[in-house]
Amino acid sequence: MFKKIITLFVIAVLAGCSSSKPTIATTKKQAAVQKPRTASAKKGVTSRPTAKYPSTNNNTTEVIQSTSKTVVTSDLINNYVLQYKDIAMGNMKTYGIPASIILAQGILESGAGRGDLALTANNHFGIKCHKDWLGESVRHDDDSSQECFRKYKESAESYRDHALFLVGKNRYAVLFTYGKDDYKAWSKGLRACGYATDPNYPDKLISYIERYNLHQYDCQVTGKSYTAINKSAPVRSSSSSSVSNSNDPNLYEVQKGDTLYSISKKFNILVDDLKQKNNLTDNALSIGQKLKVK
Repeated sequence: MFKKIITLFVIAVLAGCSSSKPTIATTKKQAAVQKPRTASAKKGVTSRPTAKYPSTNNNTTEVIQSTSKTVVTSDLINNYVLQYKDIAMGNMKTYGIPASIILAQGILESGAGRGDLALTANNHFGIKCHKDWLGESVRHDDDSSQECFRKYKESAESYRDHALFLVGKNRYAVLFTYGKDDYKAWSKGLRACGYATDPNYPDKLISYIERYNLHQYDCQVTGKSYTAINKSAPVRSSSSSSVSNSNDPNLYEVQKGDTLYSISKKFNILVDDLKQKNNLTDNALSIGQKLKVK
């Protein structure tokens, strides 16, 4: 009887100890299982920031620092040139300023049309109000805080005002003694006349002119032949320029997403024949480019 009482007492004590043990996992293995999980990317996949501008093969990106800091791609610059080349050539004929210089300055001063002043005021050359300006204006931080800059109803007015600005200032008179197509002399002359304080300004203009074959537009105005410096950039002949606004069924305007292969299939023509018809040395195309397809 005494042994039974002892046995029952031991069982009661053991049962009490078991019920008082905590239920929270204490081992490292159990703690790891109960640890909250956070969302993670799949293995081999990394997150990337959304690109500000679209990118294509061989489409380089650069930062242009003018009146605002602007990130642009080579495609954007090519499209800018296509949009304003006719205005630049028209101003060359009227005012004697090389079209290549006008376009290079437009690219540099406006961030290829993506800078703050170009977007908000159609001001592509960073021209400030000055005392003789009677038109609309905007305020923008530049050398000083909230300086006065000219505002135009459309970009073409900015291009015209840029030409008048150079023609009307005595300090730029020496520029017009240079050849109309001497873009290197004009680039260096602008700096020497005080148009820009940046010592690298001439080199920047020359770089844009040669990288994007802007001198071809000088040659279209003067009638001289042109040899491309940058073989990868599009070059357009005078004949293609003269019919650029026509509805010629023999021409096709390059659209976004087009390739030489897709165009060749559309018009049932070999890629090599297409390149030969248009004097293309590679497969590079730009939006708005006119191609002979028949």
